[in-house]
Amino acid sequence: MKRLTIMLAALLFTANLYAQKDLKMKMNAGIVTTRLAESKTFYTGILGFEVTFENEFYLLLHTPDKSSAISFLLPDHPSQQPIFHKAFKGQGMYLTIEVEDVDKLYSEIKKKGVDIRIAIRNEPWGDRHFAIEDPNGIGIDIVQFTPPEKK
Repeated sequence: MKRLTIMLAALLFTANLYAQKDLKMKMNAGIVTTRLAESKTFYTGILGFEVTFENEFYLLLHTPDKSSAISFLLPDHPSQQPIFHKAFKGQGMYLTIEVEDVDKLYSEIKKKGVDIRIAIRNEPWGDRHFAIEDPNGIGIDIVQFTPPEKK
């Protein structure tokens, strides 16, 4: 009986793993902030994001190719549950945006006068990247993946 129970548990666990692989998911990072207008201006004007949805307390933006999204929500909004009330405090979070031509975007962003927090550089593990910061204090690492340097 014990052996049958273990086999059944293993079968259910394995079936659950395969079921999750077929589950389609999309993720959108959400930031609770009072800076909805500044965030909209930054992401649309600097990075070319577009507005998916907007109202007086919520802003949803998507990347130019519509493959990814980010949202912004006013803190303490009465329409939201308490778990979504506390404002982000500007530390402990970063975003990575993968691009096909990091040098081109670097040049465009510099021309717009954006403060470059990490100048464009190659890393030995294979990234060519630079970093900026959004109005909420979130570091944004803009990356083009390249093969690692050979020694």
